[in-house]
Amino acid sequence: MDWGPDRWRLYGLAVREAGRAMREAFVWSTSKILVGAPTPTRLLFAPQDLRTADPTIATDIYSGFFAFAGRAITTSGRSPFGFVPPSRAWAEALYGFGWLRHLRAAGTALAQANARSLVDEFVSSRVGDRRVACDTQVMARRLISLISQSPLILEGADHSFYHRFLKIIGAAVRDLERHVRAGALPQQQLMAAIALCYAGLCCEGLDKTLRRATRLLVRELDRQVLADGGHASRNPRVLVDLLFDLLPLRQMFASREVDTPEALLHAIDRMLPMVRLFRHGDGTLSHFNGMGVTAADHLATLLTYDDMRSQPIHHAARSGYERFEAGHTLLVADVGAPPAPALSTQACAGCLSFEFSSGSQRIVVNCGTPRIANDAILQASRSTVAHSTASIDDASSCQIAGIRGNWLDRAAASFLLRRIGPVVVTGPQRVVAERGERDHVQTLSASHDGFLRRFGLTHERRMQLFPAGDRLEGEDLFWGEGSSASREAIIRFHLAPGIRASRAQGGRVVMLVLPNREAWQFSASPGEAFVEDSIFLAVPDGMRRTEQIVLAFRPSETPSVRWRFERLARSFNPAPPPTVEPVSDQA
Repeated sequence: MDWGPDRWRLYGLAVREAGRAMREAFVWSTSKILVGAPTPTRLLFAPQDLRTADPTIATDIYSGFFAFAGRAITTSGRSPFGFVPPSRAWAEALYGFGWLRHLRAAGTALAQANARSLVDEFVSSRVGDRRVACDTQVMARRLISLISQSPLILEGADHSFYHRFLKIIGAAVRDLERHVRAGALPQQQLMAAIALCYAGLCCEGLDKTLRRATRLLVRELDRQVLADGGHASRNPRVLVDLLFDLLPLRQMFASREVDTPEALLHAIDRMLPMVRLFRHGDGTLSHFNGMGVTAADHLATLLTYDDMRSQPIHHAARSGYERFEAGHTLLVADVGAPPAPALSTQACAGCLSFEFSSGSQRIVVNCGTPRIANDAILQASRSTVAHSTASIDDASSCQIAGIRGNWLDRAAASFLLRRIGPVVVTGPQRVVAERGERDHVQTLSASHDGFLRRFGLTHERRMQLFPAGDRLEGEDLFWGEGSSASREAIIRFHLAPGIRASRAQGGRVVMLVLPNREAWQFSASPGEAFVEDSIFLAVPDGMRRTEQIVLAFRPSETPSVRWRFERLARSFNPAPPPTVEPVSDQA
């Protein structure tokens, strides 16, 4: 990619990250003379881990089978920490020690002994990927896991191991505080603050750590949890993960009879309705900006802790999302600009995309973020064409740092990729959205300038959801001075797996039969609709083949296209759809 006018933005990001790297190096080089947190004298209690556990996984771990994030290794009696991790996600899961909860769920002396042995192995061995193991967020997750599962680790342990465990906690606290002083990235700062609060509340002798961590927690919650409850990264998964840690933290403050920070209480109260904004009738979350597979059992457990049984927020202007409901029909739309670069490592170029469902059945989806994938597929999942929106010449509305361009571009992008990850360098700067209602018809009109700099075109999308929920009408427009005859606009509607699509009336209509045999009709004017292959990435076991409806036109000749989804009065009773096989990420 030729960065063109965005080159200086790329260079600026690289220079700022270089400054942070220098600060980090200084802090670590002087760490021996800095006063760190003391070793805790004893553990007072263990917080509740809200994530569900599976005791059968404890058997796998005992037998040396470690399966995380779609990858697995068999240790054959060796330490899992001595292996080169098969993927970064697998390494993050291993070094984060969240799997200890499965051993605790087994409730056996064997599982307890296995847990102690693995903790000891990690401390004493040379881990397979030190860089991942020492990542700030991984360290924070490890500290939270060790404290939360301390009853499992310490029950039946001797006095020597107990003191060794306290030293492990103390060392983790000191390392995290160094990371904070070194200027960790925003999400790392917040996770470090949460983990340090866990340690300060659950361990005796860490009062100063607790005070520092509480100040950091308040600062980062105020910065990162927006007024409508969304996270500054715009990633629904981040909200869910944070709530799993913040809800027990709220209870810990109460148990210790320490004043709970108002910022913590208010953040939780705002975040729960925001999670519900993304939730469809099937219990899963919308696939925007890094959201992949929804752990339905985790989410159901989480929402039982919503004391107010809050209703979903519908208008989230700060986060850039809108939710519409009519009858049993639901629409969630992305109408926001990309997040700040430091928070954009999973952000997608899906501006003006939407997801649409009827009851418990998804109809229109985004492809989602894969759980098991190589870098090429991950990059593709973030592109505009992987979302149910429009693109120009298949280009994305956001530019994501990659190793392309001249030597200086490649050097800057490579440095950012090593230090932060694939950040969004540039994208829509001006996103305007307006929702309304006319005669009980809910309307949304939104536009973005993500294609303006390169193509001279602005994309606008208008949608109307009718009161009974049986009709969704939309229009996509491109306007500006760059509508030359060579530019092609392509609108994609990715269909959920299991939907059968067939063209009719010469392509003016596409018939849709849902897995529950509900029938919908898609139509567009002018032009014709095509049905093409697509892939749904947000599944636990890889990917699923599905289909997409595609509309193509030249803005210079056809400035706008109208389209409609309409539920038919009758339902079809077709033959069972063919079995959908998973697609390997090696394909």
